[in-house]
Amino acid sequence: MVSILETTMLAISCILCSVLLGFSNAAPTPTYNVVKFGAKGDGKSDSTEPFIKAWQSACANPNPATIYVPKGRYLLRNTNFRGPCKRKVTFLINGTLVAPEDYNALGNSGFWILFNHVENLVVSGGKLDGKGAAFWNCRRSGKSCPPGARSMTFNWVNNLVVSGLTSVNSQVSHLVINTCNNVVVKNVRLIAPEQSPNTDGIHVQGSTGVTINGCTLQTGDDCISIGDASYNLFISNIKCGPGHGVSIGSLGKTADEKGVENVTLTNAIFSGSDNGVRIKTWARPSNGFVRNVVFQNIVMDKVENPIIIDQNYCPNNQGCPGQTSGIKISQITYLNINGTSATPEAVTFDCSPSNPCRGIKFQDINLTYKNMAATSSCKNIEGTSSGTLVPESCL
Repeated sequence: MVSILETTMLAISCILCSVLLGFSNAAPTPTYNVVKFGAKGDGKSDSTEPFIKAWQSACANPNPATIYVPKGRYLLRNTNFRGPCKRKVTFLINGTLVAPEDYNALGNSGFWILFNHVENLVVSGGKLDGKGAAFWNCRRSGKSCPPGARSMTFNWVNNLVVSGLTSVNSQVSHLVINTCNNVVVKNVRLIAPEQSPNTDGIHVQGSTGVTINGCTLQTGDDCISIGDASYNLFISNIKCGPGHGVSIGSLGKTADEKGVENVTLTNAIFSGSDNGVRIKTWARPSNGFVRNVVFQNIVMDKVENPIIIDQNYCPNNQGCPGQTSGIKISQITYLNINGTSATPEAVTFDCSPSNPCRGIKFQDINLTYKNMAATSSCKNIEGTSSGTLVPESCL
């Protein structure tokens, strides 16, 4: 009996030793400090090549790896972090990435920092300073200007997390999610002056499975814009304003666009924005659609157009034969939206005469203008309304 017990205890001890040795021999996550590759956090020295070299080392590692950016200001030109990588890469930023003062230094590429063809990527913390003011002045002056650079773009990136990032003064859009799958953007702050042109906060296009949570968006254009071929988006707990609101569109500029489907926006606050929740389409023939969208639990604070569908978008009234949109809008729910409008008309549904909006649901809406009931207008729309309705429903 003793020998059996001793044998059992010895076996258990061996197993424990093996486990502990396994833990002790586990390789630590390789960390690549950009400073060790030659980056300087003085805000003046060009750190582009050191960042690229750190990326290449992390990307080639057969184990999950971290790129570390310590405190400081790191000047970067156009920077393309290209995959595929062997394993997951975490980009941990404690410093500030700074664009060149001369906007021409970023050329005509359209991007500043680009992540391209990467699987399993985390971008965490830090700050982006896009130095956009000189570019905006060029745009306002009417001079010949480059197209402008998006601050951080993700092209063909799957299983992506962006968290705790602050972006200020982007030349154009702050964050672009393009042709990506399974994306989480959380606790980011995207800030540019109210009059800065085309500084969208987050632009999503051609992507599936995007979650945006806990973000503060103060911009000169859309807080969030959603382009075609975007499916299964969940947006929650955002603060928007100043800016142009959350926009699906503009869609239908070309005839062969894909649709937007399964979008939810919940628990949002809009403050002083030009729009609240907007669907916007060109007044042109198109095969596209918008369907299965929910806008719910939203507070509007002095918003100019709290609820709007505009299917008559046609700048300069050019290229819009018949002034009618082919985009089919259906199954849109507006639920529990309260607050104040900065204009007398709080609800505007201007749908396509050739493709009326269908299945619009309006429930528990309370929007006032100067302590009085706001108004609503409807064109070419079919739907239902219920619950508290201020303004009175025009459905």
